[in-house]
Amino acid sequence: MSERPDLPELRASDADRDRVAEILREALAEGRLDMEEFDERLGAAYQARTYADLEPLTRDLPGSGAAAGREPAAGGDWRERIGGPASSSKGIAVMGAFQRKGRWTVPRRFTAFTFWGGGELDLREARFEDREVEIRCFTVMGGVQIVVPPGVEVDVRGVGVMGGFDRSAAEEPGERGAPRVVVSGFTFWGGVSVERRLARAERRRLKAERQEWARLEREREERERDPRKELE
Repeated sequence: MSERPDLPELRASDADRDRVAEILREALAEGRLDMEEFDERLGAAYQARTYADLEPLTRDLPGSGAAAGREPAAGGDWRERIGGPASSSKGIAVMGAFQRKGRWTVPRRFTAFTFWGGGELDLREARFEDREVEIRCFTVMGGVQIVVPPGVEVDVRGVGVMGGFDRSAAEEPGERGAPRVVVSGFTFWGGVSVERRLARAERRRLKAERQEWARLEREREERERDPRKELE
């Protein structure tokens, strides 16, 4: 499994910022940070671009390994999502489309075939039959879109002729204990994309936290402009 503490220049994801924010909230609740320090570090976390920007924010706090995206997002959640019978082992689209999304179980080996068509495999809320699963994609003048949650390790091995496999998702390290998704196969005049996205519930939670931080920041700035507000 990939761990890249030696690549601090890697871009941080929303999930990475969210994990740092969780560590900071716990530190505030435990009295390790005061409110001023919490506000300052939380603001820096949401503005961070790389792992190097995030690492100093939790260096002196327990659980700081999560800052670099190497620990599970919720203390063992990945273990709860591995195991169980597979829901479906293949998807076929001939001048049409297929889709797998929501709460389904990804098999050890899933085969996708498209001809003048497309397929969508959304793994954000899925379970995984095993720690490592393989998605084999074979496309002719068609394509397959694979969506994985942040933290999952991705290994793209497919080959394309007048088409290709997107390998950008494989550049981000996986979390400890997270499933490994191997994407293989062949595409001709088509494409296979793999992208990372937060689930809708996580995006809503992250948005709410950012709005709350912005509100606290506005209140702090107002108190600095008018010290009398401290007495209100």
